[in-house]
Amino acid sequence: MSTNNSHDSDVSFIRALAELLRENDLTELQVKREYGEDDSLNVRVSRQTQVVTTVSAPAAAPAVVAAPAAAAAPAASADPASHPGAVTSPMVGTVYLAPEPGAAAFVTVGQQVKEGDTILIIEAMKTMNQIPAPRSGKLTRLLVEDGAAVEYGAPLVIIE
Repeated sequence: MSTNNSHDSDVSFIRALAELLRENDLTELQVKREYGEDDSLNVRVSRQTQVVTTVSAPAAAPAVVAAPAAAAAPAASADPASHPGAVTSPMVGTVYLAPEPGAAAFVTVGQQVKEGDTILIIEAMKTMNQIPAPRSGKLTRLLVEDGAAVEYGAPLVIIE
């Protein structure tokens, strides 16, 4: 194989990775291709995105903004990721709150959960990953919407 054909093949491979990154709304993808002894290609494709966290009751957000003097406003506007009961995303992917479309959600706000209970699913690279409750307690806040994209470390729920 000539060097030019190898280069063209590598460029095509990198373009395919970039397309996969875009199609699946990923922020980073890293692949190592082994061609043989002492011959490999190590590629990391990444892009910057803006992380947006939404709450399950968007209508409540304007009320908090409209009444900043309320005692609950500072707690509501605090970063959910810093909350001691925050459960964060272990991966980049798409959140699903139910096992299948039309089915009941795994958990609801106010529900008691036990450590190990499935609280939601994150789909990453066509694989459904069940996310278990890391501790027992009451689910007090749901910070993501069904079908939303999440980043690694993004807060998903608050369990107190």
